[in-house]
Amino acid sequence: MDMENEKIDIAEIAALGIHHEKLQTDFYRVANGLLRHQVMDKSSLMAHLEMVLKHPELYAEKRENKFKNLAKRVMELRKQGVLTSEGGNYYALREEKIPFAVFGAEQIEAGAYAQMETAARLPIALAGALMPDAHQGYGLPIGGVLATDPGTVIPYAVGVDIACRMCMSIFDLPASVADSEKAKLEKILMDHTHFGMGATTKVHLDTSLFDRKEWTEVKTVKALKDKAYAQLGTSGTGNHFVEWGELTVEENAFPGLSAGRYLALLSHSGSRGFGGNIAHIYSTIAMKKSVLPKEARHLSWLDLDSEEGQEYWIAMNLAGDYASANHHEIHHKIARALGQKPLQRIENHHNFAWKEQLPDGREAIVHRKGATPAGAGVIGIIPGSMSTPGFVVRGKGNRESLHSAAHGAGRVMSRSAAFKNLEKRQVDEELSRKGVTVIGSGLDEAPMVYKDIHAVMDAQSDLVEILARFQPRIVRMADPREKPED
Repeated sequence: MDMENEKIDIAEIAALGIHHEKLQTDFYRVANGLLRHQVMDKSSLMAHLEMVLKHPELYAEKRENKFKNLAKRVMELRKQGVLTSEGGNYYALREEKIPFAVFGAEQIEAGAYAQMETAARLPIALAGALMPDAHQGYGLPIGGVLATDPGTVIPYAVGVDIACRMCMSIFDLPASVADSEKAKLEKILMDHTHFGMGATTKVHLDTSLFDRKEWTEVKTVKALKDKAYAQLGTSGTGNHFVEWGELTVEENAFPGLSAGRYLALLSHSGSRGFGGNIAHIYSTIAMKKSVLPKEARHLSWLDLDSEEGQEYWIAMNLAGDYASANHHEIHHKIARALGQKPLQRIENHHNFAWKEQLPDGREAIVHRKGATPAGAGVIGIIPGSMSTPGFVVRGKGNRESLHSAAHGAGRVMSRSAAFKNLEKRQVDEELSRKGVTVIGSGLDEAPMVYKDIHAVMDAQSDLVEILARFQPRIVRMADPREKPED
């Protein structure tokens, strides 16, 4: 084709990695002017444009070249933080936010609303929902659900504790064992659970997960393998726990499980230091690759067709399997010490991203940060607090919630506010009234810092069906002096 008839379109400019609209226009104008005047052919021109973006200093320093002004513009935007030398690009937020469903609006603080509205203005946002336990976090609020373009994933919309998970073992023992054998159950928790940011254990029952090839495929994952191995079978700090409780099962709730009151073990923890490090590494990369306005900087994403995006996706999914194996290790050790095999085990995680299809048929990446998967027939666990009940639920597949539900009661009081406003005496009286023994923990995890779980459950009656009720009786958490990492 004659150069005079060649043209470069905006899509080709964007494909170079330029998403700043004004810069796209500048590149488009210069490129097509040079083609129109037959200064160089299209392939040579595209190569120069790519180099201008990656190494603008090479062109800005030359006296005579056609790309000098473009190069200076790129360097100027870098100084402003709009573009980065690491190949990042600036993205403006949409003027109009995508609509998102809200459940239990009266339960949700203003900060969580504001964060969800910012997320709904991302150029990659497709759909969203806010759960009744929602409260303010980093980037996406905890209790927020966000669907994005199928080629994108937001590390901070997954969360720092990747694949934070609930797991319950139901035993063929009456709930009264929580009282009649209280000392024995306390000792089992003390002997077979390990809490804290640096907690490790040398006794492992099943390490087959570490035979997976993913541990050697990604450099960042490989570097964390030893840490993950040492922490297998341990729990985190903050709101993470392992507890005995009474499970009241409704008639015909579970196949093979009669109605009644059972002794059950419930745990809440995630992917430990492995997941935390992965979250930090790739959220930092994302903030350099997709630069957003200050209020949205923690919502930066990775392209899944990029090397970093592929690495994060592999690491995130491995963290999910690791979190599950971690819970299984704890439950197997405790069941062995109890001398019982569980009748059933139920589990789900809630800080994750899934490839799913939206109700309108579009493919998407659905981020659930502190939200429980609640597709039709999907079983999950929604805990309350150390003195209030949690619930085993079955999802109803609500389209507006993007097949999601709350992941707990949700905080109504910050940790700092708890230390300022609560007294140990108040907490002790509440626990005594409910017949609950707590090992570890502090005022920042007191029952009073959480929303009314019954109000939260009422607000999501269209999202889940309650199958069973779990009342905590003997709770173990991290030492209160430990820094919270939930």
